[in-house]
Amino acid sequence: MHPRNPHAARYNFAQLIGASPELAAFVIPNPTGDDSIDFANPAAVKALNRALLKQFYGVAHWDVPAGYLCPPIPGRADYIHNAADLLAADFGGVIPRDKSVHVLDVGVGANCVYPIIGTQAYGWRFVGSEVDAVALKSARSMVAANPGLGGRVDLRLQTHAAYIFEGIVKPREEFDLVLCNPPFHTSAADAAAGSRKKGRNLGYAKTKSAEPLLNFGGQNTELWCEGGEEGFLKRMVTQSVPLASRVLWFSSLISKKETLRSAHYFLGQVGAAEVKVLDMTQGQKVSRVVAWTFQEEAQRQAWAERRWK
Repeated sequence: MHPRNPHAARYNFAQLIGASPELAAFVIPNPTGDDSIDFANPAAVKALNRALLKQFYGVAHWDVPAGYLCPPIPGRADYIHNAADLLAADFGGVIPRDKSVHVLDVGVGANCVYPIIGTQAYGWRFVGSEVDAVALKSARSMVAANPGLGGRVDLRLQTHAAYIFEGIVKPREEFDLVLCNPPFHTSAADAAAGSRKKGRNLGYAKTKSAEPLLNFGGQNTELWCEGGEEGFLKRMVTQSVPLASRVLWFSSLISKKETLRSAHYFLGQVGAAEVKVLDMTQGQKVSRVVAWTFQEEAQRQAWAERRWK
């Protein structure tokens, strides 16, 4: 994990329970006798997330509606810290902090995790876009319930699912960074198959239910879209071009190696000035973030001097 990621070490369950006592009901010994939770249990995963967000980010009130994505916090934090390094590279190696940094989270979700981590770790301000009104309502409730997020997180409904930026980015609005955790699957059936595979890996008990148990949850808009992550990324790249002068860095998480190859092709087609791949590892899981900009190095440095000084 990233060296600034506070979740790189083993979970200290005693401290986490101290922050969020409800977690105690889910702590069990793993095969080596150490404290852990049953990661196949959605309630346990939610309780762990609530404890992590309270202990490390000061978020006392966090919840997601039943069935909505409950993401692993360490991996989300890694994205934020790697993105901070990306911005620092254009600012003499210094990470820009506070409200001078404006970030767009495409698909903020009901969990609102990227804005939570980004505001609390670096003081950035966020716009979160979302096509699901229920998810957006949940995220807004969390922002309203946690004073540390107030004034730093603006949540906007995307009323046209085909658009990523249009209708969200206001005229003359600028962003230093765009984050995105795109839907990975191409269809509901593909998402269900992926969930069953994850279930087998986590040791779910066999069930006669036609629906796979989702320990991390996820609605259709969170799990799949037409063309899967490659199709989404192609649309994102194409739609990023009109914002070339108003966004410093665009970025997206990528789960599949073949999508990374496609990303380089798409970005070459639209003339990106620079493309960077940020590799992230959590245990045995390897993921990547592809980042691109339409601004040359001198332009990026001028941007940083203008906005972050």
